[in-house]
Amino acid sequence: MQTVRHSEQTLRTALISKNPALVSQYEKLEAGEQRLMNEAFQPASHLFGPITLHSQSDWITSHPEPPQDFEEFFIDPYRKTPTPEKCCIYIQCIGSLGNTKIISEEYVKWLKGYCEAFFYGLTVKLLEPVPVSATRCSFRVNENTQNLQIHAGHILKFLKKKKPEDAFCVVGITMIDLYPRDSWNFVFGQASLTDGVGIFSFARYGSNFYSSHYEGKGKTLQQKSSSDYSVFDNYYTPEVTSVLLLRSCKALVRWIDGESAGTPGVTPKHSHEDNVNLPKPVEAFKEWKEWIIKCLAVVQN
Repeated sequence: MQTVRHSEQTLRTALISKNPALVSQYEKLEAGEQRLMNEAFQPASHLFGPITLHSQSDWITSHPEPPQDFEEFFIDPYRKTPTPEKCCIYIQCIGSLGNTKIISEEYVKWLKGYCEAFFYGLTVKLLEPVPVSATRCSFRVNENTQNLQIHAGHILKFLKKKKPEDAFCVVGITMIDLYPRDSWNFVFGQASLTDGVGIFSFARYGSNFYSSHYEGKGKTLQQKSSSDYSVFDNYYTPEVTSVLLLRSCKALVRWIDGESAGTPGVTPKHSHEDNVNLPKPVEAFKEWKEWIIKCLAVVQN
């Protein structure tokens, strides 16, 4: 196990810029906001702690990247920022996200609310959900896990064709596992920053995906044509637990945040069968809620 910890001077060099535009923005911050930013420079900060790497397979260890300070990020010519004409985040559901229509709709509303809070000031819209067949993507059964998978690259092409004129980006989400090419085992997601589209699967965030009893194994594909999408009818979707919701929220905003690096969308009409209001599973958000409360305490001190 390894801990990534930087000195105060290293942090200040990375985060404080001499760029006049950035200095001006920093000086406009209120005293409380500046106190919160100063917390990031303290090695013993209880808000911004060191990163613990648990194994050599952790992303930071296995995918080394050159360091980037904030000024380099700020002046990056390829960094995209929203404009008045491109200011909407669109979420496109592919296949069902829950084992009933009501659960699927509520889940998407929770994801939409998380996006709206994280990217405050941008509009988040829901495109009408589509079945897998609408994408005309290739699919297969993973020879290792025996679960159904859909081709991520083909879905990106589908999303690009559907991208509305006012879209900053379109994010496809699905509960079906993904693969980017035949030689790959799987991928959590794939995106094109150039085209402003991405597709992400939450299938592997389910609590029983790696279990031998996983119900999403594709047993009938061998008897079906590769163009017969009926294999996805009533396909298994995992229970929406608080951990699944937390992980999918974080995955959803992570790519859109990096991205900051047609026909108008239609918000789905929600079913009002007996006005069902599902309780939101939020237990896994407790740690993050406590962190936000601590941040607010620093700002309001």
